Amino acid sequence: MTENPVNLIGAILFALALVHTFSTKAFEHLARRYPRHAGLFHLLGEVEVVFGFWAFVLIVVLALMGGGASAIEYVESRQYTEPLFVFVVMVIAASRPVLDAVRNLLRLLARVAPVRTELALCWLGLALVPLSGSLITEPAAMTLAALMLAPVVFRPDMPEWAKYAALGALFVNVSIGGTLTSYAAPPVLMVAGAWGWDSAFMLANFGWRSALAVVINASAVSFLLRRHLAPQPESQAASAPLAVSLIHIAFLALVVVLAHHPVLFIGLFLLFLGYTQAYSQHQAPLILKEGLLVGFFLAGLVVLGGMQQWWLQPLVSSLGPTAIFFGALGLTAITDNAALTYLGSLITGLSDHAKYMLVAGAVCGGGLTVIANAPNPAGAALVRQGFAHGSIGAVGLFLGALAPTCVAALLFLI
Repeated sequence: MTENPVNLIGAILFALALVHTFSTKAFEHLARRYPRHAGLFHLLGEVEVVFGFWAFVLIVVLALMGGGASAIEYVESRQYTEPLFVFVVMVIAASRPVLDAVRNLLRLLARVAPVRTELALCWLGLALVPLSGSLITEPAAMTLAALMLAPVVFRPDMPEWAKYAALGALFVNVSIGGTLTSYAAPPVLMVAGAWGWDSAFMLANFGWRSALAVVINASAVSFLLRRHLAPQPESQAASAPLAVSLIHIAFLALVVVLAHHPVLFIGLFLLFLGYTQAYSQHQAPLILKEGLLVGFFLAGLVVLGGMQQWWLQPLVSSLGPTAIFFGALGLTAITDNAALTYLGSLITGLSDHAKYMLVAGAVCGGGLTVIANAPNPAGAALVRQGFAHGSIGAVGLFLGALAPTCVAALLFLI
């Protein structure tokens, strides 16, 4: 650090971005207090804008200190596959034909469940859909779950504590629900190749713990919310034709298969956009704005997070297995868990037990903040209008995720 002051500046800007992330509600208050500059304050109050904004500040600082060429070289050295993938999979998963297919399936399951339909829908959205993330990837599962739960749970007339409890459980369950396979959860994906973890290993060591924690969390939150869940009117709009839904699902499946090849899945996404235009009568407006904002957020996190290795890696490598678990759980709350496990994969000499503890702590802490897990910004963007003032408070989310995080941590420590 002393040899390269840019590292210290990068850490300071990262800290400022974290403070900014936890202060977005304050900008909304400023927007109401100073209407003349409301547009600027609303912009700075968008969680998805925060890390992108501070990433540009970092780029300007790098250009001033080392010249434009060095700043460009650093930015182009980062890996942006994950932000691009989350953007693409979020837009496709939220398209009307995919949502119609998922909604019809969940309603069918809810009708045969031995409880009220709205209660069953709440449980399915908090349990079954997050667990499906192990197949369709966590960003896709988060998008589908958030859109399914929005009219049931994240309504303006729902008590705020109930919405935060549901959001905390959703974020935690998505974070751990993708660990039944080796490719669906970003923090697992970062280490699977380096450590030789395949899906059989994940299912045996992480899967049953994750599934049990997801079921417990979803059941507890659904029980707490049962008195506030109202019957949902059936949609009068006709569902998209089965053939159209199957084609959309095929696009989604191909994007998931090509998740590590951005040139291919971006090309496939452009083809998808053309298809939606050709059959516009079966479409609803795509969530391009929301997807782009989430991608901007994650890209900013990649740029800023790339300069934190100098202090994160020595810290993780100096801890014992149990300390690694709790350290990873805590650090995940202030940095993306995939970045944390990636740095862990660079450490030589980690025991198998320490490797397990690192990943377990990272996925357990993935629901504590919006930045803790890559799919979280997608979920926040899709449900935040149901919260007071259209924004999600960092403290409320942390408290809502605390109990589900403890349940997951207890099971992973057994």
